[in-house]
Amino acid sequence: MGQENKTQTWVSEFILLGVSSDWKTEVFLFVLVLTMYLVTLVANVLILLLIGLDSRLHNPMYFFLSVLSFVDLSYSISFVPQMLAHLLSARKSIPFYSCVLQLYIVLALGGSEFFLLGAMAYDRYVAVCHPLRYTVIMHGRLCLGLAAGCLGAGFTNSLMETIITFRLPLCHNVINHFGCETLAVLRLACVDISFNKVMVAISGFLVIMLPCFLVLFSYVRIVAAILNIHSAQGRSKAFGTCASHLTVVCMCFGATIFTYLAPGSASSEDKEKMVALFYALVAPMLNPLIYSLRNKEVMAALRKVLEKFRNKE
Repeated sequence: MGQENKTQTWVSEFILLGVSSDWKTEVFLFVLVLTMYLVTLVANVLILLLIGLDSRLHNPMYFFLSVLSFVDLSYSISFVPQMLAHLLSARKSIPFYSCVLQLYIVLALGGSEFFLLGAMAYDRYVAVCHPLRYTVIMHGRLCLGLAAGCLGAGFTNSLMETIITFRLPLCHNVINHFGCETLAVLRLACVDISFNKVMVAISGFLVIMLPCFLVLFSYVRIVAAILNIHSAQGRSKAFGTCASHLTVVCMCFGATIFTYLAPGSASSEDKEKMVALFYALVAPMLNPLIYSLRNKEVMAALRKVLEKFRNKE
């Protein structure tokens, strides 16, 4: 590292402070994180395999679920292995360009997931409110277009935010985080970051609140349609098609909104770490479990695959 004008530091690597400085705590966290990571890998890969192998799951709902599982899987792979290595390391460092790449990928996949949840809400709206025209409206090209649009929006937003973040001159290289996160990196800047904070807020609104509004609009229409169904069995069936998605939506959007908007004694750095931990570990692990355990078709596909293996033996 060299210096320019005695203030700006050219950073070749960053030092991460991690979650804790206590060795026993870090060993415990290593075991916990590794267990959750393995469950995440197995659950998401299983979802992808079941949807690919069972023709009964070849419909728009499960297409979006497979894309969501792929995003969750990629998110975990881009973040958790480094976290595991650092939990057992005395010196937690990451090269500059690796930090840039990690921030870009994490922001891109995280944003894509929010947009995907919005697209999945629209899919459920069509399924409940226009059941007879469902296959006509949610045709293959539209599903592919929505998925590509969600990924494109997430990666485009991430590119702009990453460029704006790393164009700043940095005075320090110690990040109070266990990974490369936007606000944590911004605190290292030698200059005023008010503009960057405004851009982060705008980005957060676009990535989180716009899909959230789409979800709310879709479910208001869904609830109204369900209430107009006279049969109790019909209402139960209609709600059942949305229950898993609604659970994931409440979990993902609720965690972000509550963490950033709810007052509390925790510092902003602690809140940022909580959000990062949730989306790196908890959400990718719970999403496939929620969809599989609450979904009769997925469980039926799993039993079918297991029976095939038993018959081969």
